[in-house]
Amino acid sequence: MTINHQEIELIDSFEQIAVEIHSSAKEGSKAVAQEIAALIRERQAANQKCVLGLATGSTPKYLYAELVRLHKEEGLSFKNVISFNLDEYYPIEPDALQSYNRFMKEHLFNHVDIPEGNCHVPDGTIPKEQIKKYCEEYDRAIEAAGGIDIQILGIGNNGHIGFNEPGSNINSHTRLITLDNSTRLANAYEFPNMSQVPRLAITMGIGSIMKAKRVLLMAWGSHKAKIVCRSVEGHSTDQVPASLLQQHANCKFIIDEQAAADLTRFKEPWLTGDCEWTPGLTRKAVTGLALKLNKPILMLTDKDYNENGLNDLIVQYGSAYELNIKEFNAIRDTITGWPGGKPGQQLPKHPERSEPAKKRALIFSPHPDDDIISMGGTFIRLHEQGHDVHVAYQTSGNIAVTDEFLLRFVDFAVGFENMFDIDGSKSTQIMADAKAFINHKKPSQKDTPEIRSIKGLIRRCEAKATCRYVGIAEGNEHFMNLPFYETGLVEKKPMGPEDVKLTVDLLREIKPHQIYCAGDLADPHGTHKVCLDIIFAALEIVKNDDWAKDCWVWLYKGAWQEWEIHEIEMAVPMSPDQVYQKRLGIFIHQSQKDVVPFQGTDSREFWERAEDRNANTASLYDKLGLQQYAAMEAFVRYHFM
Repeated sequence: MTINHQEIELIDSFEQIAVEIHSSAKEGSKAVAQEIAALIRERQAANQKCVLGLATGSTPKYLYAELVRLHKEEGLSFKNVISFNLDEYYPIEPDALQSYNRFMKEHLFNHVDIPEGNCHVPDGTIPKEQIKKYCEEYDRAIEAAGGIDIQILGIGNNGHIGFNEPGSNINSHTRLITLDNSTRLANAYEFPNMSQVPRLAITMGIGSIMKAKRVLLMAWGSHKAKIVCRSVEGHSTDQVPASLLQQHANCKFIIDEQAAADLTRFKEPWLTGDCEWTPGLTRKAVTGLALKLNKPILMLTDKDYNENGLNDLIVQYGSAYELNIKEFNAIRDTITGWPGGKPGQQLPKHPERSEPAKKRALIFSPHPDDDIISMGGTFIRLHEQGHDVHVAYQTSGNIAVTDEFLLRFVDFAVGFENMFDIDGSKSTQIMADAKAFINHKKPSQKDTPEIRSIKGLIRRCEAKATCRYVGIAEGNEHFMNLPFYETGLVEKKPMGPEDVKLTVDLLREIKPHQIYCAGDLADPHGTHKVCLDIIFAALEIVKNDDWAKDCWVWLYKGAWQEWEIHEIEMAVPMSPDQVYQKRLGIFIHQSQKDVVPFQGTDSREFWERAEDRNANTASLYDKLGLQQYAAMEAFVRYHFM
């Protein structure tokens, strides 16, 4: 999707709030930072204070990074800034890893010249009997400062702003609130396990937010698309708290292209006026209409198109029959049982090339199990069809191993040495040290280097076992251990030159004909996104290599999402037996079995998610009138040349 990254007039739009769309979260964050900086400087010139309402979480990280850059590189001073944060978990110590007080210091306050006394974050240690009075004082402090000039917001998947959950009254003030279970699930990635996610939080109320002179809500990623659409196009209702911002006189949503995907002007632009009928948009319209009416594509009629705002397509193609045949054939041609290309047959409509008949395929797996979870059927089929398959495990995945699982394996090592009269003094000491550390470990405290190494070894052994299960050649598994990941915490470093260099070196070593990588940007802690950015940066470096000119890149989705049916360019079908074969491959990752450490809003195990996702893709093809399969894995081609 390519658009003009300026605010679009609401002419021929269903949107009730101004929406500004940018190519990426970074670009959108820069625009917000520039608006904040302009106001700060304007107030400085008038010798006045600037009062900011600030948010936490993953959404504003790029914003705070840009404000810090403006301070350090362009001299933006924060000495006249007073800040009030939206919320804080309760109860929580201010120096806890998950504390928003700590978050603000690490991401903004400690890096700019804002006076310490000007920073206000709700206190998660206030005795419960004093909270009501404390919250009233928090609201009065905002009023005493002159009210909030710019309020920054994120948005939860259920529409919450701050921690104002569905049902929050538009006149509500700062208060203690019970967190919705979906919110706790979404934030579980910050904690060792779900049981440690707080059930309460202090939050500014919607009434407090509505008093701000200017409200800027930011949303990034496809997983926010549905709630963004409900908030700006749906009815204003307390069941979607963000939709109440329709009643604010000066509010704007700043979102990226992925978060804009469900807005009518992108999802069904033909309903908002004239549109350019590209091949992609045509397929989107036809498949969407068929699924909406529960009809196979070949059963759609002129009347169906005319009654659903798609008369332009009938005018362009002459009849529903001609259009239906064209789109049916195009979708049919995405289906292949030969993901490496069908040897000996030059099929012009086949998703992949026939030659070379035996390809070198490189599967990039962000975590040590994404290969089998996301494209296990294709992985197995590539090997069975004689291709030279390599897997590159980009990160160690060590933070996703529980302490209990660690102790189980160290205990095994001690027992193994005892069984064969091997000197077990070292392993026994490691076991004792690990137990002592874990017994006194604080929530989300960073593991020791030794424990992280053992947890990484557990994931590595599981990945190697998966490769043996599939049958690929020994040595074709590559453990990259990209440095950006190795912080020992959920919070990762940005990608760096060494991450890109390691990827470039591997690409030039293997010289693949095919690359598979995770295009899933919805994983809750962002590792997939960083891993994909690293691959893209590496491809930019190698694109002029001779081998790269014959290399195709296929993007798969992960455990959280699937490609939209109109986006799919290659669909690899699976039989019931192949689905079961993939399930057994996923089960090899025992450290991830039964307990999903970073599950996002979905509490199911990864094998359940994968099977449902693959079955749903097959079901959509069936509903459109194509062949019926048990499951399908879907891919979109990325053109890097």
